[in-house]
Amino acid sequence: MASLSAWRLRRQLLALSLAMFGVSSPAFGSVEPASAHRMFQEAQAICARDAGAFWGRNLCGPMLLVDPADRSAVANRLDAQGTFKPSGQVFVGTLPQTVILANTAIEWSGIRWSEILWPLPEDADQRHVMLAHEMFHRIQPALKMALREGDNRHLDTLQGRYLMQLEWRALAAALRAPDAATRKTAIGDALLFRRERYRLFPMAASNENDLESNEGIAEYTGVRLGLATPQARIRYALHDLAVFVHAPTFVRSFAYATGPAYGLLLDQTDSDWRRQLGSGQRLDQLLGNAAHLPSPAFATLKAREAVYDDGTLYAGEVQRDEARRAHLAALKAQLVDGPVLVLPLRHSSFQFNPQTLVPLGDLGIVYPTVRLDDDWGVLEVDANARIDQQAKIATVSAADIDSSKLHGRGWKLTLKPGWTVTPGTRKGDLAVKRSASP
Repeated sequence: MASLSAWRLRRQLLALSLAMFGVSSPAFGSVEPASAHRMFQEAQAICARDAGAFWGRNLCGPMLLVDPADRSAVANRLDAQGTFKPSGQVFVGTLPQTVILANTAIEWSGIRWSEILWPLPEDADQRHVMLAHEMFHRIQPALKMALREGDNRHLDTLQGRYLMQLEWRALAAALRAPDAATRKTAIGDALLFRRERYRLFPMAASNENDLESNEGIAEYTGVRLGLATPQARIRYALHDLAVFVHAPTFVRSFAYATGPAYGLLLDQTDSDWRRQLGSGQRLDQLLGNAAHLPSPAFATLKAREAVYDDGTLYAGEVQRDEARRAHLAALKAQLVDGPVLVLPLRHSSFQFNPQTLVPLGDLGIVYPTVRLDDDWGVLEVDANARIDQQAKIATVSAADIDSSKLHGRGWKLTLKPGWTVTPGTRKGDLAVKRSASP
């Protein structure tokens, strides 16, 4: 999915809410074909500048610009089934309800598209990074790069968040470094903080690598190819390291910050590093090797922490963690302990804001807003749903449910024929099940 600045975080969350509940707003009018054509021209200019050299493939290809409020879309080519119609130099139409709306790559009407939500950022650098990021996602499978998310719930813990922010500060220092020696010291600090995180959370190395190999490399590509000069790329990478500190959670957002930083630092130390991406080595391993750094000296950890934190960062994280624990207890009461509606997950597709997810330990992930499509129909939520992929269920609160209209506190359910809501296994619970055959 696309890189998200603070501006884009707010716009995407609003767009998702509007799309799910059918609310129209002047901020999200139908996509204007002439404006869309200019975006396609900007994308083409990025591809022409690269000429397929960076990844050995041309980034340009089928692209959809979609208004999330009314599903109107403009494409740069005709779809295979002829759903869209010519309008000047572009093609216009409306995406069906079955198509997920997000900044991502999708398969639709016989074609793999780069899909981008309208409107695009007004800032040219943000817009060009987004375009290149999403164009890369379209070709990512052809480059044999796995599209995995990783389970990064550790990044919502006190130590996980703290060490990540120390790493970001060290990476920023490395990008700003006036000379090679200063850069090498800062890189060593970033790797020290990261390896300490991996020591505390043994599965973190694999899980973080999954998301960095997916979104991190995509965001790096967006910065590297979307921007024309080294100065602009460094400036943007520093922007990403700063803005994602304010994301509600790092669980799904951290790679947008680390990907460009590690990629640009690797560009400075080993111009051939991208050829090693399929070797199984992580970005931190590649950078440590390229910079000829020894293994991190954990005995120096406290001293190096003090270089990047005068104590205020840690104190702020302690305060946040206390609030987080109280919030998790409230979510557990709402979505686990209290009466719930249980929905089976079989062939699910999700539409959600990845920056707002709340890990609930072994009980799954809470999605504050989500549209969930499955065999039984559609669940639209704007006030918390729990997704437990291990148990293959989703739950929403069944308190004050209106069973006749199939909606409750902050959610509504549209069932397909052959499905019904029945009493659940606990008193007060409900469950979505197939209707009994007559």
